[in-house]
Amino acid sequence: MTGAALLVPIALPAAGAALCALLGGRRARVSAAVVVAATAATATWAAMLFIRPQGPFRLDLGAFDLALGLRLDRLAALALLAAGGLASLVSLYAARFMAGRREASAFFAWSLLTLALVDGAILADHLLTLLFFWEGLLVPLYAMIALGGAGAFRTATKAFAINGVTDLCLIAGTGLFCLCSGTLAIAGVHLRTEGLGAVAFLLMAAGAISKAGSMPFHGWIPDAAGDAPAPFMALVPGALEKLLGIYLLARLCLQLFAPGGWPAALLMSLGAATIVLAALLALVQKDYQRLLSFHAVSQVGYMVLGIATGTAPGVVGGLFHAVNNALYKSTLFLTGGAVAQQAGGTGLASIGGLGRRMPITFACFAVAALSICGVYPFNGFFSKELVYEGALARGAGYYAAAAAGSFLTAASFLKLGHAAFGSRFQAPRPEAREAPWAMLLAMAGLSALCVLFGNGSARLVAELGSAVQASALPHERPGVPAALLFCATVLVQAAALGSHWLGFRRSGAARTAADHLHSAPVLRMLYRVLERPGVDAYRLGLGALRTLALVGNAVDRAIDACLGRLVPRLATGLSMAVRRAQEGGHPRYLAWSLLGTAALFAWLLGRGI
Repeated sequence: MTGAALLVPIALPAAGAALCALLGGRRARVSAAVVVAATAATATWAAMLFIRPQGPFRLDLGAFDLALGLRLDRLAALALLAAGGLASLVSLYAARFMAGRREASAFFAWSLLTLALVDGAILADHLLTLLFFWEGLLVPLYAMIALGGAGAFRTATKAFAINGVTDLCLIAGTGLFCLCSGTLAIAGVHLRTEGLGAVAFLLMAAGAISKAGSMPFHGWIPDAAGDAPAPFMALVPGALEKLLGIYLLARLCLQLFAPGGWPAALLMSLGAATIVLAALLALVQKDYQRLLSFHAVSQVGYMVLGIATGTAPGVVGGLFHAVNNALYKSTLFLTGGAVAQQAGGTGLASIGGLGRRMPITFACFAVAALSICGVYPFNGFFSKELVYEGALARGAGYYAAAAAGSFLTAASFLKLGHAAFGSRFQAPRPEAREAPWAMLLAMAGLSALCVLFGNGSARLVAELGSAVQASALPHERPGVPAALLFCATVLVQAAALGSHWLGFRRSGAARTAADHLHSAPVLRMLYRVLERPGVDAYRLGLGALRTLALVGNAVDRAIDACLGRLVPRLATGLSMAVRRAQEGGHPRYLAWSLLGTAALFAWLLGRGI
């Protein structure tokens, strides 16, 4: 294969998107077949590129010496394969889930366009090429959320605004990077994070972590969980955009910059805060999908923390966790969609006992839940342990935050699994039964990968280490044996199990089994802050815009008052004074002349003339 083969993972889903758009809503079944075939073909081609990599591709665009540059290295090949594989499984689920809906063809078209843009951003070897594909993702993001209904437009606008602002940060950071380094190529520049370099790094990192869904840019994700179609949550914030955001963050930290000092510490602190705060918010949710959405945010914190440590275990663990999270988080969102469709809702107060009615869905949920909680030997355990090792090498506080997040995660999923699948049956639809086979096949395939990636973790870690050249990264050891870290993880999970048992005994209901943590002395103060409606980047931004608008209006009215009242009055007064001075009497004219002559002589004497 030649370098032009790199265009295929972009062209295939783009062509499928165009075909789905042409088919329209009247041929939804054909559109469903197109999306399944296009994503499967893209995944197959990505696998071929992974096995047989080739050189770069460059297409000159003529004007201003611009070119479309694509490059496939080992890290890009892994990301491309992960994106294609996840999209193919989710599309199989979506084809059945969206059956019979008017917006099905539009959803399939936008999802394929999203995959094409993500693949283009992964393969980009020039920052301008990256920005072209990156900014294009705003359009399908808005459109796919808006398909959820009339009320979804507000959430779509919120998502567009948050991602649009952070994308502007990425553009500004790219400009500063070019100013400091003299290049826009994605190569081994390793710009130091000092002065303008630090500003460029933080601006570009803001764009990356916003796409991944990190705090404080996460506000649209829980809202989208209730408004957007279920396959959207598994595909876009659960998999593709999260993979892309973490992929760019890895590029920033490994190739474009040499992060250190306070910028790296700030990024690690943000990752640690995201782990704990988002998990705290997830713990008290009473809706299946909203709980999952907050954990989609919390898990990003592990990835950001691991990569920001700059150590070999941390960077490899952060990237491995991004892949693992895409697998088990997509599985969890798909089980949530199946529950919503089959049981008539996702509120924990109205569902329960579904384990008997939906045993395969429950089994897939259990595997994904054990994975996200980091239980051995599922895939989440191995990536989390690497992140723990990197975090502990940088400071005990970072490790403590990661461990606390694991406790809260385990407590949340014990509550969710018990309430939805294990408690007494209370669903308003007693005819609820197992999901259709196409949806089950997608969930089962993803959950099987969670088990497979756990058993094959050593090989995957070695592959990721080779892709990021981990041998060149510092191998700082935390000074704690791996066996002790394993024991600490087991103790944390046991504590979460004990907390759930205690809460269930006290409250008598699985959905309220974590409420005693909400009222704990220290956590109660945190919740008072976190649960305020104004603690949201979008709301704060709107508040700032309103304040700016009020200030601008006040300034505008002051200027109008000055120009409309003060200036005319001053002009009138001055003209009247001149008029009185020029009344026509010769004595007054003579007095003005003598006064002027005296002033002129005084000035000349002052100048020494």
